[in-house]
Amino acid sequence: MTAPNTLVNASTARLVEESLLCGEGQLSQNGALSVDTGKYTGRSPKDKFIVKEPSSEKQIDWSANQAFSEEDFDLLYAKVLTYLKDVPRRYIFRGFAGSDPASRLAIQVVNERAWHNLFAQLLFIQSEEADLDCFQDPFTVLHAPGFKADPQTDGTSSEAFIIISFEKRLILIGGTEYAGEIKKSIFTVMNFLLPEQTILSMHCSANIGKAGDVALFFGLSGTGKTTLSNDPNRQLIGDDEHGWSDQGLFNIEGGCYAKTIHLSKQKEPIIWNAIRFGAVLENVALDEATRIPDYSDGSLTENTRAAYSLSHLENVFSHRLAPHPTTIIFLTADAFGVLPPISKLTKEQAIYHFLSGYTSKLAGTERGITLPEATFSTCFGQPFLPLSPTVYAEALGKKIEQFEADVYLINTGWTGGPYGVGSRINLAYTRSMIEAALSKALDQATWTEAPLFNLRIPLTCPNVPSHVLNPETAWSDSEAYLEAAHHLAQKFIANFKRFDDLPPEIEAAGPHLS
Repeated sequence: MTAPNTLVNASTARLVEESLLCGEGQLSQNGALSVDTGKYTGRSPKDKFIVKEPSSEKQIDWSANQAFSEEDFDLLYAKVLTYLKDVPRRYIFRGFAGSDPASRLAIQVVNERAWHNLFAQLLFIQSEEADLDCFQDPFTVLHAPGFKADPQTDGTSSEAFIIISFEKRLILIGGTEYAGEIKKSIFTVMNFLLPEQTILSMHCSANIGKAGDVALFFGLSGTGKTTLSNDPNRQLIGDDEHGWSDQGLFNIEGGCYAKTIHLSKQKEPIIWNAIRFGAVLENVALDEATRIPDYSDGSLTENTRAAYSLSHLENVFSHRLAPHPTTIIFLTADAFGVLPPISKLTKEQAIYHFLSGYTSKLAGTERGITLPEATFSTCFGQPFLPLSPTVYAEALGKKIEQFEADVYLINTGWTGGPYGVGSRINLAYTRSMIEAALSKALDQATWTEAPLFNLRIPLTCPNVPSHVLNPETAWSDSEAYLEAAHHLAQKFIANFKRFDDLPPEIEAAGPHLS
């Protein structure tokens, strides 16, 4: 695919120009390219498959991953290849996933749309001329959103498909414009390959303090992972995906993919200022006259996004490898108002909550949800884990023990009552709690225990009112709190029953109804 109608590693300006000329998007007032992804405004997990192949079949956790036959894959691959050969223009990105040269993965992304190729350029690590000699046997993504599959003949679930072949080092994506599928398919590949090198792959953001102290932020969408890791007093290492090797921590990506719904310059100035020329806005409404983005408008989707390079940030860690993390933070947005705003975890509790991966879905964010719902995503990234979750959990436990990392569970959700009754925990208080954890100020705190969940709560925290720290006392009705806590604890216990091969001390680290 090196014909004249193929652009390889085109410049940002060229890709923006091509996108505008082809009618793929429009420029927003801040200079970012604004696009609409149509029918698919988020990931399509029911359309994601892994090819069942002899070389990887025994390693894949098939209880959580859908199998695709080799025969169907080969036939669909031929169709997609033919389709991409016939499109008017093709765009190819060649670069890497993983900033550490010792474990990075050479990747190639072939797109029929210029803006998707710009997205790949932003989210992955661009290669320098000297690196091109190392670019051998890449993992290739063939991205053809205009090609729609026929489930009857192609073996897919719908017109959309995301199919990974580890043996052929190939990913097929079609039928969906949502760019996140490109990013997450490569992350799934890294989650398969890195553990083979005894490297822990993680769905988390990370930053580093002036003293070289590294913090990890795990959390599902809406918990504040991107917002809280962007700290003016700390350098951002990465926004979403990292590897932790025996040598240190490295970023898998070269950019950020931030949610923008209700984004404000006052609360999130770092993200706000990063959205400029070279960035991509997905499904963000623009004023027709001024082209000013309206981040409060969720008419297309609540999952509005901005993709931008780390180079758009001033306070970013520029080295390929960071020191070992000393603080690990699990973020959850508990809409039931039960979990403490901050609690410190033992190693066993850390593994328990890592495997649980709890947060809440709120009413209105998905069709059919009228009340808050508890959701559990193993390792805070279940859709992207090809291996058994215990592989990642055991690796995390070893890292915590080896490097004596402190682990905290922080609730960025509700206090004083559930969603609709209580209030969202003040962002300034959450930032103060994280600062206290990172600075080790909580090492001097006196602790008490939350009922049912056996979580240790500090009685005091700098710049946080004491009544905020204990969820039970934040409620006006103690019995109502205990009833809500009992209800959530039951959900934790029921969810954890799927893990039947863990040491008993891990299950014992969770909530107890007695």
